[in-house]
Amino acid sequence: MLEGCKTAQERWGGVHDIIDRLLAERRALVEACQPLKNKKQVTPKDTPAIQSMCELLMDYVSAGHFTLYEQLALEAQDFGDDSALQMLKSLLPEIESSTQLAIEFNDKFDNTDHCDQQLADFPISIQALSLVMAERFQFEDKLIKELHEAHSENAH
Repeated sequence: MLEGCKTAQERWGGVHDIIDRLLAERRALVEACQPLKNKKQVTPKDTPAIQSMCELLMDYVSAGHFTLYEQLALEAQDFGDDSALQMLKSLLPEIESSTQLAIEFNDKFDNTDHCDQQLADFPISIQALSLVMAERFQFEDKLIKELHEAHSENAH
């Protein structure tokens, strides 16, 4: 998953500040998630790291919904790119399902009481979250790639 982040960063980094920020947030999320995901069992000592990861997760999900997707839609509208708008509309429900899982994950582990009570569920929950987020990253990369490449070519 981290290697994919490097590739996306190299490919689209610098194109738009918003994309750069999203990719940096993605990388931070993956780096925070990885050590927790690799643990077979978490303990109350891991609660601060889990809560920190939850904050990164919510920041990342919010940045997509409230910044990136809106920006991509505006860009497609500016270029009169109906096919890009259609692709965005078709992928957003897929992305929305990952947002819902991220919110549910956050609700389970966002504070000390919730987290400590549900530590036994954490390994399964983070595995499920990781799979869904990896799929989301692919959808987002597709949106960025298709919109950026089409609009870069049109700008010349």
